[in-house]
Amino acid sequence: MVTVADILVRAGSSSDVRLPLERLAAFVRRESAAPSPLVGRGGIVSDVSRSVIAVRGMSVTARLGDGVLMRCGDGLYRGEVIRVAENHVLVKPFDDRAIPGLGAPVFPDGTLRIAPSLEWKGRVIDALGTPLDGRGPLMPGDAPMPADRAPPAAMRRARVDKGLRTGVNVIDIFVPMCFGQRLGVFAGSGVGKSTLLAMMTKAADFDTVVLALTGERGREVRDMLEDTMAGKLEKTVTVVATGDESPMMRRLAPNTATAIAEYFRDRGENVLLIVDSVTRFAHAAREVAIAAEEPPVSRGYPPSVFSQLPRLLERAGPGLEGGGTITGIYSVLVDGDDHNDPVSDAIRGTLDGHIVLDRRIAAQGRFPAVDIPGSVSRLAQFGWTPEQKKLVTQLRGLIARFEETRDLRAIGAYQSGNDGFLDQAVALVPKIYEAMQQTPDMPVSTDPYNDLAAALRGKENA
Repeated sequence: MVTVADILVRAGSSSDVRLPLERLAAFVRRESAAPSPLVGRGGIVSDVSRSVIAVRGMSVTARLGDGVLMRCGDGLYRGEVIRVAENHVLVKPFDDRAIPGLGAPVFPDGTLRIAPSLEWKGRVIDALGTPLDGRGPLMPGDAPMPADRAPPAAMRRARVDKGLRTGVNVIDIFVPMCFGQRLGVFAGSGVGKSTLLAMMTKAADFDTVVLALTGERGREVRDMLEDTMAGKLEKTVTVVATGDESPMMRRLAPNTATAIAEYFRDRGENVLLIVDSVTRFAHAAREVAIAAEEPPVSRGYPPSVFSQLPRLLERAGPGLEGGGTITGIYSVLVDGDDHNDPVSDAIRGTLDGHIVLDRRIAAQGRFPAVDIPGSVSRLAQFGWTPEQKKLVTQLRGLIARFEETRDLRAIGAYQSGNDGFLDQAVALVPKIYEAMQQTPDMPVSTDPYNDLAAALRGKENA
């Protein structure tokens, strides 16, 4: 080690002392300005709360979204950096039960990456890619990818113009879908949206189904997988983050499911991606953003929530020209049956159509409880022939007239013969509603228009 005395001795006469001292001062300034090689290699916990953990010693190198490992007792628990300040970073653990003590070490662990493979079909995993079905470890693929990826460039994507059949009559007739379309199912709680989504997974046109159960009740997971989706699990990858898990897991689950769907799409497959529900993803994103000290701006939602929603939804859709597609179906839990709340409004403006489930229809015992006049597919023209489009337009007009005169007919003010169009609506719409009823245990419809024609002729459904 070179000391100041050594420098002075080597300098010789006092007149030559100035140059070595200047060099020493420059060396000290350079070393103090450069980051220490130990800075950013880890940190220590400096503050602990139920919502977030503050860590000192990582501010220089930490970036938003970086993963970390925290020492809690005898184990290491994963967390994510959600805010970077000058003197500390805020870390949100993926397991809310992970509460480290003050001074506990924290180590950087890189960005979360998953490596899907063909062997993942038929498996049930959590948001981090850990198997939950007790069938042993997952076989990783050859190309690890981040859970949060950018969508394909807009000008390189294929067009959406090929119709498909879901097997649900009311959707295939009135709200037809296309490969690569993104559709929202808007409903309050207990109206049957999860059952409708499970029915749509039975469509035969898809090579792979990726199902993200985000914020669902724990008991519903096995009910859906073993009852509603029985016989279809061999081509399904299920990502589960139940409502009792941390907001980090609930926020991550749809991104993990979308990354898995992107893997199969890039292989040229037609993938059905179902997220139930994207509203609970928004709720989880809100909790994380508030823990990161973001101010709420719209009914308690911070601004970052409204940037994360389109970033997630835009990842579904067609891939590059000649490749596969991701057909996205997102359930939207409408808070208080208010279809104009900020999250519902933002999602509806991003998607390519929406199906509205009505509580009043469900109360009448009609399932799926689809509000036909209120449901729209922006790509319906690719699912109809010219004759079918003309027919559906006429049927929608009859249903709209039938519904808008419901109160008038209830008080006895309707008299047959005064309005021919209304008379036709009163005669036909109940038969249309009857033909549209389906339950999960019914066989998948292969020709919805034939079923409708049989009902209107008064025959049994095919």
